[in-house]
Amino acid sequence: MLIQPIDIFVYAWLIVALLSAAYVAWDQFNGNPEPAVMKWGFVLTTLYMGPIGLLLYVMADKEPQPGGHEEFIKPLWKQGVGSTVHCVAGDATGIVVAAVITALVGLPMWVDLIVEYTAGFLFGLLIFQALFMRKIMGGSYADNVRRSFLPELISMNCMMAGMAPVMIYLMMGRDMRAMWPGEPLFWVVMSLGIVAGFAVAYPVNVWMVSRGMKHGLMTVREDAHAGHYEKPLSDAGGMHPDMQMAEPSAVSTQPHDRAPQGQTPMVAAKHTNHPMGSPMQHMQNGATRPQLVAVTGFSLLMLLAGMTLPSAFFNLRLTAEEVGGAIMPPGMIMTQETSAAAMLDMAAVDPRQVTASYGLDRQGAQTLAPRIENGVKIFDLETSVIRWQILPSISVNAYAYNGQVPGPTLRFRRGDRVRINVTNRLPDSTTVHWHGLILPNVMDGPAKITQAPIENGQSYSYEFTAVQSGTYFYHSHDHVDRQQALGLYGALIIDPANSADEIAADHDYTIQLQEWLVRDGLTYPAMPMEGGMPNYFTINGRAFPLTDTIKMKVGETVKIRFIGSSSGFIHPMHIHGGPFLVVARDGETLAPAARFKADSINVGPGQRYDVIWTALKAGKWMIHCHISHHTTNNNAEQQGGGGLMMDIDVAGDPKI
Repeated sequence: MLIQPIDIFVYAWLIVALLSAAYVAWDQFNGNPEPAVMKWGFVLTTLYMGPIGLLLYVMADKEPQPGGHEEFIKPLWKQGVGSTVHCVAGDATGIVVAAVITALVGLPMWVDLIVEYTAGFLFGLLIFQALFMRKIMGGSYADNVRRSFLPELISMNCMMAGMAPVMIYLMMGRDMRAMWPGEPLFWVVMSLGIVAGFAVAYPVNVWMVSRGMKHGLMTVREDAHAGHYEKPLSDAGGMHPDMQMAEPSAVSTQPHDRAPQGQTPMVAAKHTNHPMGSPMQHMQNGATRPQLVAVTGFSLLMLLAGMTLPSAFFNLRLTAEEVGGAIMPPGMIMTQETSAAAMLDMAAVDPRQVTASYGLDRQGAQTLAPRIENGVKIFDLETSVIRWQILPSISVNAYAYNGQVPGPTLRFRRGDRVRINVTNRLPDSTTVHWHGLILPNVMDGPAKITQAPIENGQSYSYEFTAVQSGTYFYHSHDHVDRQQALGLYGALIIDPANSADEIAADHDYTIQLQEWLVRDGLTYPAMPMEGGMPNYFTINGRAFPLTDTIKMKVGETVKIRFIGSSSGFIHPMHIHGGPFLVVARDGETLAPAARFKADSINVGPGQRYDVIWTALKAGKWMIHCHISHHTTNNNAEQQGGGGLMMDIDVAGDPKI
């Protein structure tokens, strides 16, 4: 599933990598004249590095024409490619296997880095160097381990110095799907890390080849006429590329006194008529002790920097199990102190968790009719992840009650006994708080304070008697910073026991306010913080110009119930066409002497205001937030505005 624009590149890269590796494997094992260990080295490296591995193979190792391999691979830069390929094939295999295991086990990133380095070094040294190269290098397995230790250490240090910061930056940046092996992005990030490791390790491998410390590319041929193997050799052992072994009996057993320019003297191995895979040569280390100390020390400093500097910018205590799959909003500041819980609360809704999609024909805040059992009014609420359309071309991935944003309006009378059954279908636990109500403490709803959170698949029943009347609302009180911002709220209207106590109006309309953050098709919980600022705003789940229109006649009144259902922003709500009368605040009806006229009122999170507006003149009169940015859609106006705007359409003589 394509979740982010980067996913197009991810899938393309993986496909190209597989095709490139398949081509290299086919070409290597169908004629390219070199030892099997290098064949597999190029296949694995191309699998890990994709088209870059293919490019290196074609440019440095693929025989250009029959019989031309020996001459083609002579240049030192190509020998360095062969040496680095051999390093990457072994080390990267150990690193990749270790990365998968540590992620599945749930180890923190700092431990993961140590395990990856150790696994890569040991696999490269004990398997790809000492074991797979034993027949080529000659000597015992223990001898090969000893001879390969220092070159492998230097090469691995440089490779990990390049890999570690790239992997950490890409895995622990915005898109932390890269931390989890089950995500395609993980494999592309590993691939890019290996590319960086190859680039850093290449120069030192060229130097080690020139000093006779490591093998480079080699040529191995079968002489069909003689019935034995011809071994023209060009490799890190330093044997001159022009020296070809046509007949084993003709090979000189004397050491060469002169070496090609730029290479150190080497000693040719004694050869007899052995099958392919017999020891080809022993190498002489042409590096001085100060050079070895300097290069080794510098590689260790590079490794230390690559492994530790990222800890100043990222929380390396996090595990893939904790945050793998989370995608952070653009611009959010994350530091080494940012916890996994904070990241998960701020992360985008995973589109793969959406269980239903609704178009513009679906309305939010619909009044939910209760069923009555033994005199108790029973309401059923179910949470789920849905796709909700707020504009013709814009949908949000929302948390919803009963597939609505806002959730259903619950309406009953003072004195009613009510029971609300809540079933949770979210990926997170949840609870419900009945904002402003006087009820038993155990029914209040704060998670882990008055009740255990409702886990996925579980249900919880809230039951109480309504002892108040007025405008209230309900909302999540578990992961509230996330869940309320994603749509888990709804109006709670409690009518007076005596209808005569209601402040009368010709029309009754509830306005619930919300903010949304939508980037690249993903929905994040809008928050007043870096990276969390909203770019869409809705009234009752729609943005202008798709918000409702209240139709009235001159002289009629409308009671507008403003509910601050947003979780982090204040909205100064303004009505055109004359002042309104504030008659109730936070569910409490104001005494006649305390009522006041206004044309704007600040509606903060959790606040409610009931106002009476009288249609004095015919025409279209706006209701809108007086923060101008809140009346735009993604910073732009549509048909005169956007976001928190709606119309009152008053019919009558416009001259009145």
